[in-house]
Amino acid sequence: MDPAEGGFSEEQFWKACAELQQPALLGADWERLVEALGVSVYRLYDQETGLYKYKVFGVLEDCPPALLADVYMDLDYRKQWDQNVCELYEKRCNGETVVYWEVNYPFPMSNRDYVYIRQQKELEVEGQKVYVILAQSTSVPQLPEKSGVIRVKQYEQSLAIKSDGKKGSKVFMYYFDNPGGLIPSWIINWAAESGIPSFLSGLVQACRKYPKET
Repeated sequence: MDPAEGGFSEEQFWKACAELQQPALLGADWERLVEALGVSVYRLYDQETGLYKYKVFGVLEDCPPALLADVYMDLDYRKQWDQNVCELYEKRCNGETVVYWEVNYPFPMSNRDYVYIRQQKELEVEGQKVYVILAQSTSVPQLPEKSGVIRVKQYEQSLAIKSDGKKGSKVFMYYFDNPGGLIPSWIINWAAESGIPSFLSGLVQACRKYPKET
């Protein structure tokens, strides 16, 4: 299919939506890694990078879908609740909106930064609204690499959200991130595996404290 505005195709949105309806873990060596906060985290080894790709399935309680999507998309608010954010903003480049995000890394490692596109769509499945948010790394001349900061050139994330039938959200998330540099792969994998539950916990708390009406 032709890419939609933002560089994503309709097929990509529906693929994330389909995984929310029915997890796709067969046909590949996905292994369950951890269960936390009502979600299960699976990983798949990537031979090329030595890193893992991740899928998350489960329910986030007391986070209605519209609110969860709003909080996830609100970059200004994320700067308040995510202590790992060093710099985060949107910029119009070549007719499309891109996100610049610099992440604090502990000394002696260099900070990482991301330039990525993202887009949200609302789909409908069997009369139920599904919020789908896609993000992937890109490159634009208006946001060149900085001295002393390592540019992350492989980043992908998908998020699909619908009501759990109560006051929470049923969620699916796919995540892959290659921070580059000279960090051993085992450290990157360990950080991702501990970081995903931590991020989801922060997201739930952020939803509960969100200052805007939904």
